[in-house]
Formats: sequence, C-alpha cells, structure tokens
Amino acid sequence: MAKPAGAACNYACAYCYYLEKRALVPRAPRLRLDGPMLERFVRDNIAAQEGPEVHFTWQGGEPTLLGRPYFERVLDLQARHCPPGKRVLNALQTHGGLLDRDWASFLARNRFLVGLSLDGPRGLHDRGRRDRKGRSTFAAGLRALELLRDHGVDFNTLTVVHSGTAHRGAEIYRFLRRRGVRHMQFVPVVERLDGRGALAGPPEPADHGDHAASRLLSPWTVPADGFGRFLCAVFEAWKKADVGKVFVQVFDVLLGLHMGHPSALCTFARTCGRTPVLEHNGDLYACDHYVYPDHRLGNIADTPLAALADGPRQRAFGEAKRSQLPPDCIECRFLDLCGGGCPKHRFAPARDGTPTLNYLCPSYRMLFAHAEADLRRMADLLRVGLPAALSMEKPPAPRGERAPRRVGPRDRWRR
Repeated sequence: MAKPAGAACNYACAYCYYLEKRALVPRAPRLRLDGPMLERFVRDNIAAQEGPEVHFTWQGGEPTLLGRPYFERVLDLQARHCPPGKRVLNALQTHGGLLDRDWASFLARNRFLVGLSLDGPRGLHDRGRRDRKGRSTFAAGLRALELLRDHGVDFNTLTVVHSGTAHRGAEIYRFLRRRGVRHMQFVPVVERLDGRGALAGPPEPADHGDHAASRLLSPWTVPADGFGRFLCAVFEAWKKADVGKVFVQVFDVLLGLHMGHPSALCTFARTCGRTPVLEHNGDLYACDHYVYPDHRLGNIADTPLAALADGPRQRAFGEAKRSQLPPDCIECRFLDLCGGGCPKHRFAPARDGTPTLNYLCPSYRMLFAHAEADLRRMADLLRVGLPAALSMEKPPAPRGERAPRRVGPRDRWRR
C-alpha cells in the first residue's frame, strides 16, 4: 500500500489515525513520492510480484491532492517496467472531494478500482468527516459517488463505523443501497489513548502487565460489541433481497472461509504482514496500522522492496499473529473464521488476566453465530454450482399445507 502524498489531506476527519504520521518526516520539503523514488517503487513492486497480475494500491492521506498528471506519470512508469505476460491493476482510496468529470473519465479509462469514503446519510457522515474549516463534506462525497457511477468506474464504498453510528447499521446500508452502491466495506474505529490523550501505538508484549490497556479508548471507538450489532443489522437487511446483488466485503470473506478458502481480508487471516506500507519518502512499514518507528523495515532506496517485504523481521511480524494467541482464542470454535483478529486490537482482558484478547471479540462472535446458518447454506449451494441467493428463497409448501409462518430475522422460516 503506497502513501504517495503521505499524511497530507484537506479533510480533518475526527477519527483519523493517519494525520499524525506527518511527524515521522518533519523536515520533508513536501509530501510527495516522486522522481527516482517513485520509479524505483514502481519497478520493484512489479518485479516482486510473481503472478500474472501486479497490484498497486494508492492511499493516504488523500492521494488525489497530487493531481491527475501525477497518476498519468505512474501509468507511464508501469507501462515501461511491466514485462510481457503481466497485467498491472491500480486501486485508489479517496474521500472524493476533489473528483470531477475529468478525474472520473481518467479513472474509468484506466480501469482504476476506487474506494470512496462515505459514512452514510448527511447527519451521520458529517459527524466525523468534515473539512479543515469544519464544513460538511457530504455533498462532495455524494457527487463523487454519482460521477463514479455515471462514468462506469469500478468502485466500492468504505464506511467507518464508530461510537456514533454503531446502532445505525440497517439505515446506513439502505442509504448506500438506494444510491446504487453494490460493493461495500465497513471498517471499525478502535483506537487507544496514551497518558497524554494522544493516540497510542499498537500493544506490544511488554504491555501485557498493563491491566489499564483497554480502558483508555478514544471517544470515537466503537463499543466492543457495537461493530457486531452493526454488522448483524446489515446482514439482515442484505439477506432479505440483496444476496447476489450487493457484495459486502466481510460477508464475502466469511462465505469464502465457510467454503474452505483462505481469508481474503488480513483481519481474519491466520498470519499477517503481507501488506506493508510505503511512505512518501521511501520508508517501508510493517502495516498500515503499524506505521511507528519500531516497525519501520527500512527504505527502498537502500534495500530492494522485496527484500524488506519478505525479510526476517516482516516474516516474524506476520507469524506473531498466530503464535501469540491467548487461550480464549485457541479454544474458541470461531478461531478458523477470525484468526484472532487484527493484532493492533489485542488489548482486552483475556481469561488468564493478561490484556491480549481482541477488543472486538464480542462483535466477531456475535456476527459469526448470527450469520453461521445462512452462510453455510450459501456455501453448500455454491459448491454444487447454484447461486447463493437461492438460500434466501421461500421454500415451497407441500400441496394441501399452508405456507410456513415467518417468525423472525434469525429464523426466517419455521421450517
């Protein structure tokens, strides 16, 4: 994941964890991955990926601050360094506030996959997502959605779930659905504070004796079971009419896991570390949530990208996710689904008294249990080549019998 503009952004989202990263390079004349460093990254990233598809993910901050000519330069470099038989794919995450018709046409023409940050209806979106002058960003986000949709750009929405929206899952889902969104991501806010009230870094083994680790939470942090309640509400709204029509990332991932596939989402993968982050100055970090000095792997100007991304430090970082599980996880029947969750969220009290349990464990257990029967039926249908949507259809009543009575969202039909 590349941060070509570093932490630069013209928005000031209340829950943002990345704006503070500007302090990592305080003397940088400008936040821009450019010149020989940009070419080195493009060349090394293509060389490091052995499959037929080479993926570039551009995030921020706000990458569109760099302008379209910057990404035209990126495409030229990719074409120059991509060997025959390989295909380059680009993904761009944006708040959408700077998009116009020319941007939309460029993104469609060059087949960018776009992630658009949109937190729901105006009142919910503007709670956390305002510009640097405190003004609403809702209209700009909605305009960006319409531009992407009308120009045929492949896009999904990224919706942040926080303490102020955890109880509005169905409402937010229906809002996005009415706007024509067919691919959705929901991301929880989970951030701790240090003794000074600033955002704290990830928990480390040395913190395991700190029993206050889970008490200092940012005011935007979603309740421990709140993300689960949010996703269960979304699941109920989705399964009534949208299975096979709308694709919610977490449900797709869980369906794949029920079919025996590995997790396509790092949060639920058994190990992590396969998505390091490149800052604008060439520094490579272990993960988007681990951009801290202790997790800096090196600089691509000094060491090839592949050597850093697959080096012993990064491999150890990835394996620690599996090797440092508390007994609660090891004995849990859902471990194969969640993999222990993101290591940055492992600071809640475990059964042995140590702060090593994933803070979102109550949410994950709630969702996995709630969706289990439906996802298993979908997986069974997909295995035999039938559409998963059939699992939601009303079963036919035998001749001479009345149709089964609908009894509730968790048991849609008594039979």
